[in-house]
Amino acid sequence: MPSSCDVVTRFHPCNEVLHFHPVNFRYPPLFYIKRRLTEDEYTKLWLLGNKAIKFSKRQYRIYPQKNLFSHIIGQIDDDNNGISGIEKFFDYELKKRNEPLKLTVDSDIQFLIREELIKAQEIFQNIGSASILMNVNNGNIISMVSLPDFDLNKREDIYDVNYINRATKGVYELGSVFKTFTFVAGLNEEEIEPETQFIGLKKKITCAGRHIGEYDEKIPSDLTAEQILIRSGNIGSVRIGQKVGIEKLKLFLENIGVLNKIEFDIEEVGQPIPFRWGKCKLATASFGHGITTTPLQLAKGYSIITNGGYNIRPTLIKSDLNKKEDRKRLLKKGISEKINPILRKIVSTKEGTAEFANVSGYEVGGKTGTAQKSINGVYSKNKVNTFVAIFPTSKPKYVLIVLLDEPKPNKEYIYYYRDGRSPYKGNWRNTAGWTSVEIAGKIIEKIGPILATKYVEPN
Repeated sequence: MPSSCDVVTRFHPCNEVLHFHPVNFRYPPLFYIKRRLTEDEYTKLWLLGNKAIKFSKRQYRIYPQKNLFSHIIGQIDDDNNGISGIEKFFDYELKKRNEPLKLTVDSDIQFLIREELIKAQEIFQNIGSASILMNVNNGNIISMVSLPDFDLNKREDIYDVNYINRATKGVYELGSVFKTFTFVAGLNEEEIEPETQFIGLKKKITCAGRHIGEYDEKIPSDLTAEQILIRSGNIGSVRIGQKVGIEKLKLFLENIGVLNKIEFDIEEVGQPIPFRWGKCKLATASFGHGITTTPLQLAKGYSIITNGGYNIRPTLIKSDLNKKEDRKRLLKKGISEKINPILRKIVSTKEGTAEFANVSGYEVGGKTGTAQKSINGVYSKNKVNTFVAIFPTSKPKYVLIVLLDEPKPNKEYIYYYRDGRSPYKGNWRNTAGWTSVEIAGKIIEKIGPILATKYVEPN
């Protein structure tokens, strides 16, 4: 396991660059045979004794941790100019400043989360994944992983879009994780309370000739607003969204930062797809269908609704600018105190959809989201499964996003319940509750002790 390192320095020791001068030219042209020779290559060529071969030294960036922070740090070209990530965004500062640029990320936690996401690919055969661990109170990003990743030392041209930074650049329909935003908008606009009754909820409704139904027909027809969110009801979420209305829901989503492009410390950020609001769009957006955002913006939105309603700016750069007293309140007082216990019930009760993340001692809360991927405007069978974890819910400190891109059910995988029930082998349900939640629980088990001892906030 790599040691903890949160400093980006600009240059590391030199590597040889090999030139060749043909001797039969009066003014010989120069061209490179190979850059960055190994010691063995250098020795063998030097022993040739060919005077046309010249060796020169140049400074090159060396990345000891290889793939670990590839999407965060980014790459440089052969002239040491940043072309992506932190290397590009802070190219001028890194060249001019005498002090190192300090990042918020933690190497140990990054390593552990990346390992679990790699294991997830073996279990669920997903084409990619992303994870973000962020402090909900100041926006400091402790870990950001996107798979597949790449070795920064190889500096290869990567044209495969599968290598994008899914955590910041990927724009997705994320499904039911949006139901929490609809619910909180209802609380904030005083249209609902957790105990508000919804009687006679239909199993299916129609809008513009298209059907909207429940994912689980066993959901009761009479539910409170709280029960709608815990059971992840589609029709109930539509009813809550209708109470809020188009203008207020749109403004709420804009205020918490999930609809518009986010300002961030790297350029690789996605733009949520714009759409025209209307009666049917209000209905579908209320339960997370037909509305997109990035995992980074999802993390910001959940931080705001759970941290007391204060705005935060996600960041990779260590700074003293994000102090609590400087934060702007976006939600009415008391909203977080209403939503956080409900998020806890989604994980801790059998009616919820995220019991595999109920790791003892950490008061994990959260919300699942399962969405079909749209390909050329047509919904496919491929899915994006997402889980947003908040912990501890009694005094939130962290938001953890786990996204699996196109996972597959694994009928041979054994699920172990943390409440002592017998293990469960195999599963045909390709939903977040059986994929992303399982991986999030394993991540929290691994990183929880580090967070509890290393990131202790002063009283």
